[in-house]
Amino acid sequence: MDYGKFKYENAQKARESRRNQTNVVIKEMKLRPKIDAHDYETKKGHVVRFLGAGDKVKITIMFRGREQHRPELGFRLLQRLAEDVADLGFVESSPKQDGRNMVMVLGPHRKKAEAKAQAKAEKAEKAASRAAEEAEERADRAKPAAQKKERGRSENLDPEIEA
Repeated sequence: MDYGKFKYENAQKARESRRNQTNVVIKEMKLRPKIDAHDYETKKGHVVRFLGAGDKVKITIMFRGREQHRPELGFRLLQRLAEDVADLGFVESSPKQDGRNMVMVLGPHRKKAEAKAQAKAEKAEKAASRAAEEAEERADRAKPAAQKKERGRSENLDPEIEA
């Protein structure tokens, strides 16, 4: 057996496995206990986008001053967020108080590679439909314009003037 060939094939396998692996990215979202409804919806939208892309999300609630004596507010907020995004992700790490912060980690239901493949397929489908629309538009422009009507003599309001 040729040792050089063996070494080369092992290097090729290692390179291929590195190409196929995905590294886990943890995105972080920070909230406050007294968050407004619209701000909550915006933050929730970001969490939905992250989970849809196949990333884990670490949600941190920061307590200040007297808010530290009411950790149940933060706990309820995290539970509400977990219920709102239950179709995209699951609670990987339940809410834990860590000094002034309360932390929870959400994991996606589908892997990053699956999410990338679906996003790529949607992008290709969108490009195909856009190309079809452009081709249809070009075909419409290529049609000859409608024949102009022959204009007859206009009726003059002053009978003494002849055109």
